[in-house]
Amino acid sequence: MPLTFFTYILEFNNGKEFKLIEKFEYTPILGWSLSRYDKFKLCQRQYFYTYYPKYDTDYSEYKIKELKALTSTPLAVGIITHDVIAKLLERFIQSERPINRKRFLDYTENKAQQYCKQNKFSEVHYEEMKEINKNELFSSIKKNLENLLNSERFGWIKEKATKNKNNWIIEPPGYGEFRLEGIKTYCKVDFLFPFDEKTYIIDWKTGKEDRKKHDKQLTGYVCWASYHFKNKPENFYAISAYLSPTYREKETQFKNYEIENFINTVQKETEEMHSFCEDISENIPIPKENFKKTTNEKICNYCNFREICL
Repeated sequence: MPLTFFTYILEFNNGKEFKLIEKFEYTPILGWSLSRYDKFKLCQRQYFYTYYPKYDTDYSEYKIKELKALTSTPLAVGIITHDVIAKLLERFIQSERPINRKRFLDYTENKAQQYCKQNKFSEVHYEEMKEINKNELFSSIKKNLENLLNSERFGWIKEKATKNKNNWIIEPPGYGEFRLEGIKTYCKVDFLFPFDEKTYIIDWKTGKEDRKKHDKQLTGYVCWASYHFKNKPENFYAISAYLSPTYREKETQFKNYEIENFINTVQKETEEMHSFCEDISENIPIPKENFKKTTNEKICNYCNFREICL
């Protein structure tokens, strides 16, 4: 059964119609996401600083948020690569003319320069570097994009999938909210599109391959799409597309038992995070001292909050 993309229409910020999803009223209760739970397991103290800065009694909320906002070179490479790919796909919706690679890479380099000017890097803040090497940063981004442009997948998207380009969903606005057995859940897709009788979800990856984590992430995307488009999970094909060091991908069509296992996992992990709330409905945490610090020094060495986590 093909996916139907006509139920909800939101106005996107560039004025075009963006065929999408149900909106939810705000509630303070925490929502599960892969990144939130991963941070909770990585270091509870880092988790506290990330999600509950206003409840800290030792440092100002402003100071904690300032540290939270620090970026890093790997994070910058991922963010800029994703942003440029989104613009590239949006451009195909407007026109299928061949890509002028020089102009495309010039645009990318300009985006990288702007990002470096507008953001503070943890490597500079903690005096690991005097300044960010913008040429090396751009070189990593350029390699990711060239690997994509030279891939069979990109050729297939350009030559075949564009036939139904008006139904593409590219980095939708918001945080990817939906409900999983009543639990507030967040899973935001990079790229979703129908082709023939299938519906594809592609997640661009700029870091190292982590099958267990990435399969879990793809399962969440499938559940998000299944919820909003009233389609069975088995009708979605989810792809982790790795852009570095060479282009490669892993395609998965999830079975019912895998979806059920994911739902059970989200329920369990949400309950774990709720156990650190003094008031679950208002998402008020228990005191900071109950959020244990990791004993893994490697995690500490790359943490944005190491300045205040003494």
